[in-house]
Amino acid sequence: MTEQEKAAAAVMEEWLSHPDELGRKPAKLEIAGAFDLHDLHYYIFRFKKTILSAWKVAVCGGYEGDGLGHCGHIYSEMEAYDPATAQEKCEAMVEKIRAYWIDRANEAGEGGADEGAAGGDFLGFVLLDTPEFDTEEFRAVLREDWGIDCPKDMENPRSEGTAIAFEESGMMVTVGLMEAKVPSGEAEYWANSNFMTREKSVAAAKKHQAHLLVAVLGRDATPLEAGKLFVKIACACLKASNALGIYDCGTVWLPEDFIRSALVMKEGETPLTALVFVGLYQDEKGVSSWTNGLRSFGREELEIVGSSHPPAEVYDLMFNISGYIVEEGAVLRDGETIGLSAEQKLPLKRSTGVCVEGQSMKIGF
Repeated sequence: MTEQEKAAAAVMEEWLSHPDELGRKPAKLEIAGAFDLHDLHYYIFRFKKTILSAWKVAVCGGYEGDGLGHCGHIYSEMEAYDPATAQEKCEAMVEKIRAYWIDRANEAGEGGADEGAAGGDFLGFVLLDTPEFDTEEFRAVLREDWGIDCPKDMENPRSEGTAIAFEESGMMVTVGLMEAKVPSGEAEYWANSNFMTREKSVAAAKKHQAHLLVAVLGRDATPLEAGKLFVKIACACLKASNALGIYDCGTVWLPEDFIRSALVMKEGETPLTALVFVGLYQDEKGVSSWTNGLRSFGREELEIVGSSHPPAEVYDLMFNISGYIVEEGAVLRDGETIGLSAEQKLPLKRSTGVCVEGQSMKIGF
């Protein structure tokens, strides 16, 4: 088996073992084929819940090239496996997953996030100057710094080569090496948004030659619990000697800055700057600001457009309101007001984003 096939098998077994699926490891699991769809690579699996059960079909992907990080298309309708129709069924499952997320994106753009939106899934890209991922070093750092054990199970390995998948406190964690730059020049472009370390962030993004895809799926955990776990996993990755930074929340953070923001968790505080980025810029219309990261908490991103207040005041307001949303689960509603004191009543208006995609909640300040 190739490293990618081993990684796909480990992730597929983990998914099938979840209580919402088989609730146990499949008695048998085999790769039965592969196909390409939408420029991504997918694997067809067949599995049995018990030795005497009938074969069922499942799909796992999509992979870019020979990379080990997938885009989360893991699914089974628990239908019977038939080699004549297996690929057709798997392609249909992929399209179903894609349609689901497209619909979710459209809902976010039209209806927005509200108290019914769960959130709790976090994704980031650790930028590397060489295509290497030392899984043993990662395990050691994660255990030493955060007390999280990512053991090897020789009977049922959850890590193969340069990919890791494991469960922590009911949340699913995956870390996979992608032996290529973040696609479409995204990291280089968005590194410019980090006004605090713009030149160094841009330089780090331009230098990267590979990246680690880091994901935490919250499942039944709260978004804040999932977010904190994501930050811990990312910090362990950023301690590698070949780590240049992390592309996350619409910007690029340097390793030392991201790790420093995470250390507040040792004191029981929320690592807000690692979870929500507050952007800031000034033009002839005034000072404007936006957030990136609140959608992972099931909430609208925030914007202030053309404020006459000083940049420091705009930033502080956005940062404090973001903290209120993340830590208290607050919901901002169109047409209401918000403020940092009983006297301050700033109007809220939901409309098409200026600096963020879809809709955003505008704060009149």
